[in-house]
Amino acid sequence: MAPQRPRFIRASELGRYAFCARAWWLGSVMEVQPTNTAALRQGEAVHARHGRRVWLSRALVWLGVALLILAGLVYAFGSR
Repeated sequence: MAPQRPRFIRASELGRYAFCARAWWLGSVMEVQPTNTAALRQGEAVHARHGRRVWLSRALVWLGVALLILAGLVYAFGSR
């Protein structure tokens, strides 16, 4: 028998195992492919849209902070 190469466990597998050990076992050990691919694609799209909204909200917070600092500087140095 040929020696087997070590199998690397990816972070996504750890997340899948933490969420549902049975889903991890079916996908990673038994190599069963999901049948609800349309729902999975829809879920990925929802997560991507949410990620964009989170990024935008963080960017707007930083923009607000920058504008407050700029307003403070204009007030401090503009009134002289």
